[in-house]
Amino acid sequence: MTDPKTSDIVLTCPCCNARLTVDPRLRKVISHEEPPRSSNAPDLDRAAALLREQAAKREALFRQSTENEKIKSQLLERKFEAALEKSKDEPIKKPTRDIDL
Repeated sequence: MTDPKTSDIVLTCPCCNARLTVDPRLRKVISHEEPPRSSNAPDLDRAAALLREQAAKREALFRQSTENEKIKSQLLERKFEAALEKSKDEPIKKPTRDIDL
């Protein structure tokens, strides 16, 4: 019969699924087994290609936003001119105040 205090305790890490063997008398880890590697992890070449794709997308979005900012001033100027033309056609009237109601 084995003494429960002298037998080693085998634990599985909840984060990485590694197996740890702990000596209860010493209160120390005496062995460690790495978790099995998953085969679906991307390789470095694929990761580098993904990074290049993302960098290209960011660059394209930046160029598009700079073009939009250049056009924005022209758009605002056009809207102002249209509003000015519209206001020229309207008759000038005195604004109503709360006290006048």
